[in-house]
Amino acid sequence: MPSAHADISRRRVLLSAAALALLSTTAAACGTSTPQPEVDGLTAQLDRARADAALATAAAAAQPGRAPANRALNAVAADRNAHAEALVNELTRMGAAPLSTATSTSTATPTPDSGTHPGSPGVDDVVGALKESAERAGRLAATLSGYRAGLLGSIAASCTAAYTVALGGAQ
Repeated sequence: MPSAHADISRRRVLLSAAALALLSTTAAACGTSTPQPEVDGLTAQLDRARADAALATAAAAAQPGRAPANRALNAVAADRNAHAEALVNELTRMGAAPLSTATSTSTATPTPDSGTHPGSPGVDDVVGALKESAERAGRLAATLSGYRAGLLGSIAASCTAAYTVALGGAQ
């Protein structure tokens, strides 16, 4: 009885195997390389998150210890530090670990004092920085897909909520 596969030539099998090997090599190469603009965009977001956290911490330190703005600013700093940590984790996963993997600011509550410090950043400064961060994260999210798009979309939404709800800075 003739084989059901008798009409498949050896040449056809070899060509199919070569094509499959080429496809798997191409797929593996695409899966391991990270487009530089994507890394640059996430690194820029990391820098913004760290700067926003530091700004919110400095603004909180200039507020009276029990003021609602003090608590809100410390919450914003904690959120932006969490964003920085998530971005570091994603960059590390991508094989493009940032120079420093530690967040640059602390979320400790500053010592209460009697009032604001002249020349210190204020709530308006933090609101402005958060608006810019939300805008940039939203623009970058629109260019990405999958987890990274979701991460940046969440960061944009969090920044927007922080300046509109927590800090009341919707203008």
